[in-house]
Amino acid sequence: RMETDCNPLELANNTGFEEDSDYRDFEGTDVKDMRLEAEAVVNDVLFAVSNMFVSKTLPCAEDVAYINVETRERNRYCLELTEAGLRVVAYDFDQTDDRLQTPYHETVYSLLDSLSPAYREVFGNALLQKLEALKKESQS
Repeated sequence: RMETDCNPLELANNTGFEEDSDYRDFEGTDVKDMRLEAEAVVNDVLFAVSNMFVSKTLPCAEDVAYINVETRERNRYCLELTEAGLRVVAYDFDQTDDRLQTPYHETVYSLLDSLSPAYREVFGNALLQKLEALKKESQS
């Protein structure tokens, strides 16, 4: 189980106080909308997979979003994104299988790295190209 630091401001979100306007506007309690987070995840790694998009059929909420991904090996997955991280919840788009007990990954990079050798190669090559460009830039 992954350990996370407990933010006391997040606790206020779980106590039923969120309806109270005194707490809603309290600085620092802005809840991450997981749909926005999911869109950012997709935009980050789309170049290294065959297809990836936020599910339009599975429900997104403040605390959960679902991302469909097809690796370059043509394997399809449905990923669940929560505060705990990302994990595979099904082996097809727009599905969840409660029997699947897959581990959470802190990052999409770690998750895709474990699922797709082709992702690893494409991502690694992109990283090398950026490093080469930085190297050239610093030499000029």
